[in-house]
Amino acid sequence: MTPKNLQVFKSKFKGGVSTKGTFHGKLTSMKENLSPIFQSEEFQKALDRAVSEKLAQFVKEQERRAEKVSLIERIVRVEEALQNQGNLIMVLQREMDRRFEALNDRFEAMDKRFEALQREMDRRFEALQKEMDRRFEAMDARFEAMGARFEAIDTRFEAIDTRFEAMDSRFISLERRLSFLQWFMAGGFTFLSVLITIVNLLK
Repeated sequence: MTPKNLQVFKSKFKGGVSTKGTFHGKLTSMKENLSPIFQSEEFQKALDRAVSEKLAQFVKEQERRAEKVSLIERIVRVEEALQNQGNLIMVLQREMDRRFEALNDRFEAMDKRFEALQREMDRRFEALQKEMDRRFEAMDARFEAMGARFEAIDTRFEAIDTRFEAMDSRFISLERRLSFLQWFMAGGFTFLSVLITIVNLLK
């Protein structure tokens, strides 16, 4: 709407108000006076531009507010998500601490068991070592006794050897005596035979 049309509208409005006496008449006069203005193409264009501008401003304002609200909602959601993640991390941390403590307790129990098993194995090895030492000492004593016995047997065999040597010497001397007696008897029998023969010849 141009300033010229606005002045015409004002003049018609003033004229319509002054000529009519009643309220109804005034309204009728106003409608009649404003109707050509409202129906004019310039007024429609101006109204369309004003409405479009207002709508554009309203849409922009609402978009800006929506962006702010959306950004705030996103920030709130991010904060809630971070808080939930923090709570979840704390829960996981507590659970991990509990499990690590349980593992530490198990490892400590295993260490105690290994220590007890090591002590028991050491005790058994010591007892086994002592038993083996005792048995080896007994075996050494037996071997020493067997060595003494073998030495006694050796001395006995040596005595037997000396006895056999003495018997051999006796048998040799006996053989010599027997051979001497054999020769002596043979000589005696020969002498007697010769003597008997001589006696027979002398008769």
